Amino acid sequence: MPEHPTTTDPLRIDASSFKQIYLAHWEKVYAVCYNNIRESEAAKGMVQEIFKSLWERKDDLEITTSVERYLLRSAKFKVFEFLRNSQSRKVHTEHALANYCNAAHCTENEVMFNSLKSKVDNLVDTLPCQCRNVYKMSREQGLTNKEIASALLISERAVEYHITRALTTLRNNLSEYNQ
Repeated sequence: MPEHPTTTDPLRIDASSFKQIYLAHWEKVYAVCYNNIRESEAAKGMVQEIFKSLWERKDDLEITTSVERYLLRSAKFKVFEFLRNSQSRKVHTEHALANYCNAAHCTENEVMFNSLKSKVDNLVDTLPCQCRNVYKMSREQGLTNKEIASALLISERAVEYHITRALTTLRNNLSEYNQ
């Protein structure tokens, strides 16, 4: 398989060459995505989309540069798309919140929200130390189970246990809000 095909010699991708391309380049593609957005799961999804697209378009695709260059450029485009969509979601959310607060029940809803938030915060503070730390790292800092496990030197299964325990405690003590 030529690394630098020309327009007269386009790259042909079959299952074996696709596997070789994936194994040789997925880490670099992931690094481009992750280093730009700093979200592990989103970066993994981008890598998956890029290689899925490569496989789906293998019969029609003509790569006129190196495969690595093509994949890294695809990663950059995915990052731009992600950032553009993230910004768009943020603008829509802010707009929706601004319009929501113009509604007649805004003050009442705000008081209810603050009351609920206070109750949740108090309940979280009553959790056992490790359970509380895991819950806060997951829900407040947005860390993945793997990142939490690594930071606290516990297993991912233990992280899952603590999150489940915290959520069960919250659910049981907030039943009045489940109406």
